[in-house]
Amino acid sequence: MQYRTYMSALPKSVPMGITTMTSREFNRDVSKAKRRSSEGPVFITDRGRPAHVLMTVENYHKMVGEDVTIVDLLALPDAPDIEFEPPRLSDELFKTPDLT
Repeated sequence: MQYRTYMSALPKSVPMGITTMTSREFNRDVSKAKRRSSEGPVFITDRGRPAHVLMTVENYHKMVGEDVTIVDLLALPDAPDIEFEPPRLSDELFKTPDLT
């Protein structure tokens, strides 16, 4: 079948329960397609040819190999609370300029 070429792009960490549905079947039972996508990619065919692929977001991220962004790293979701007290600035920094 033609969808085999797409499967070679999926890493081994993505579940491999492949499901194929026609567009008509998909339109009639979207919830079934969503359930099956947790087992692996769901190929939706149009006139017998693969036209779309439905997969979970987790599997998509595994497939494209998205790295952690700097925002994710700065969020530190699992880090303990860090106490931080910046040093006080001296009053010299805030002198009023002499404009006379």
